[in-house]
Amino acid sequence: MKKIMILLTLSIFFASVSQAEENKASTLQISATDTAGLVHNITGTEQGLNIKGLEGKIVFLEFFGHKCPPCLASIPHLITLQNKYKDKLAIVSIEVQGLSNDELITFAKEKGINYITIAEEKAGDLVDYISQRAQWSGSIPFLVALDTKGNVQFVQAGMLPEASLEELISQLSKADEQPAQTAASIETNTSK
Repeated sequence: MKKIMILLTLSIFFASVSQAEENKASTLQISATDTAGLVHNITGTEQGLNIKGLEGKIVFLEFFGHKCPPCLASIPHLITLQNKYKDKLAIVSIEVQGLSNDELITFAKEKGINYITIAEEKAGDLVDYISQRAQWSGSIPFLVALDTKGNVQFVQAGMLPEASLEELISQLSKADEQPAQTAASIETNTSK
């Protein structure tokens, strides 16, 4: 009986520790500083990310590289989308091929980038956090699309054409109006 009580107590203890670790991981606080010098406070949640100041917007969180041909080809599309949907879309791009913050400032200026850019050195633990949560292996471009509530609705490794990104914005906008929209149906609709 004593052994059973000890085992039960240990089981409860380890379950509590495991749950505490899980809760800690899902509510991680991260600060990332963009190339404009603005600090973005990001909270990891069970369903996605809350990015202070971007609440109520669809967020495209993109990991890219300055030497990656598909990433470079995506930049004009992202510029166009940011212009077209500036009231309801925020694009946050994190450069993961080693540009320093100063180098990324120059790169963004040369490319005419009009959306948020963050050098990996200024991204805090965000890159590692996404790697773990989204099981991202480092392929770029890598897109995580969040709805207006900060919930992850779409994840894609590889470049998406501008038309597919527009369809994704449309689907995420409709999901706002119709809460029954699921990530699976958004993914199905964008892959057409």
